Amino acid sequence: MSTLKNHVQLIGNVGQEPTITNLDSGKKVARFSLATNEYYKDVKGEKQTDTNWHTVVAWGKTAEIIEKFVGKGKEIGVTGKLKTRTYTTDEGNERYVTEVEANEILLLGSKND
Repeated sequence: MSTLKNHVQLIGNVGQEPTITNLDSGKKVARFSLATNEYYKDVKGEKQTDTNWHTVVAWGKTAEIIEKFVGKGKEIGVTGKLKTRTYTTDEGNERYVTEVEANEILLLGSKND
């Protein structure tokens, strides 16, 4: 049960080409946005879409797989955990960012995607 404490599963479409960074240590990190859609009918019975955007970060082998196989628009599944970090802007303002740290991805859709 301890793995359920901070566990995220998402299926969505990649919003832009992933950014791959090669660190001095030799490790890779991939960053990309993922759009998840929920569909519902409004009071008039018309279909509506609610899109949420998530920032996903992946390290090591997972980042290498993303670099090779994942591009803008690709449908993927992601499992991981939520991570919050803090940074200071050039103007001295403190910002908080919550990201999904992916530890596993699943390539979905057709081979032609």
